[in-house]
Amino acid sequence: MKILAINPGSTSTKLAVYEDEKLLFEETIRHADAEIMKLQEMADQLPYSLESIMEALRLKEFKPSELDAVVGRGGLLKPMDSGTYFVDHHLLEDARSGKYGNHASNLGSIIAAEIAETHHMPAYIVDPVCVDELIEEARISGIADIERKSHVHALNIKAVSRKIAAEIGKDVDDTNFVVAHLGGGISVAALRNGRIIDVNNAENEGPFSPERAGGLPAKQLVQLCFSGKYTEKELLQRMTKQGGIYSYLGTKNVIEVEQRVLAGDLEAAIILKAMVHQIGKEIGAMATVLEGKMDGIILTGGIAHSEMITGLIQEKISFLGKVFVLPGEAEMEALAAGAFRVMKGQEEAKIY
Repeated sequence: MKILAINPGSTSTKLAVYEDEKLLFEETIRHADAEIMKLQEMADQLPYSLESIMEALRLKEFKPSELDAVVGRGGLLKPMDSGTYFVDHHLLEDARSGKYGNHASNLGSIIAAEIAETHHMPAYIVDPVCVDELIEEARISGIADIERKSHVHALNIKAVSRKIAAEIGKDVDDTNFVVAHLGGGISVAALRNGRIIDVNNAENEGPFSPERAGGLPAKQLVQLCFSGKYTEKELLQRMTKQGGIYSYLGTKNVIEVEQRVLAGDLEAAIILKAMVHQIGKEIGAMATVLEGKMDGIILTGGIAHSEMITGLIQEKISFLGKVFVLPGEAEMEALAAGAFRVMKGQEEAKIY
């Protein structure tokens, strides 16, 4: 069986073709800023993105008619259980409308549906960021006007959990893990019997990251909101795109920060130490959610390539249990694997 996986982003689109879970080829299509600026609406972006993918397949001399299925990144949709979902008209309607938020990844299901309809095959999405398996007590924020929501790097978190479960000889549904996805945003999740029962929302809670502010002192944040220093849009931008390491050091590049630390930059050293400090605290908090009953702690995401950072984190948390390090995101592999599980009858596709 051959499956095409599609992962659209704001500046690029990744695609990969797998045959029986073996990668045949992978491509990253870079989108020129000038082209993207012309295409403000999703309806305008669709023909451009679709043609870019078709051209990439043509250059690889691969015919879409050879495919058995297409799987796309899910995007911002309604809260849902983890799993692989059929792309149906209800799902497409929400992806197109932006009812739950607008993001380039919303195009994943739409492009997959276009290709699938043309070539008469199923289209799927797998574990989008809106996966919501929180226990009820995890939804309570502390003020009745606000409910905590699940916004999580579910695709990679679920994928690495399956890998480590297999490595230790267990079914993922019989395991408990704390998984820290370390990237541009940081999600630290407690998984009980394979389900994400609690997680910090990577956009506005938990540890700060290379570009996100993470959880902030509430009273001081409210005062900043009313200080007149920022508009609402500017402050949200500062918290989600210009916060974290960038706010202090003017860079989002973790490798550059490491080099500055090694060169004796004391400010870089304390900021890096502070991020590790917050990550360790969040992992400890999630360990208590699981009452300490864990099969291990998994460090993953792009930042997990840094031996300096993962080493510092392990110094803080190793007393809690065995630590596994799986660097990177493996998003394309995870998308294809979700579709293969359904096509092989290992699990049923869910309906949106």
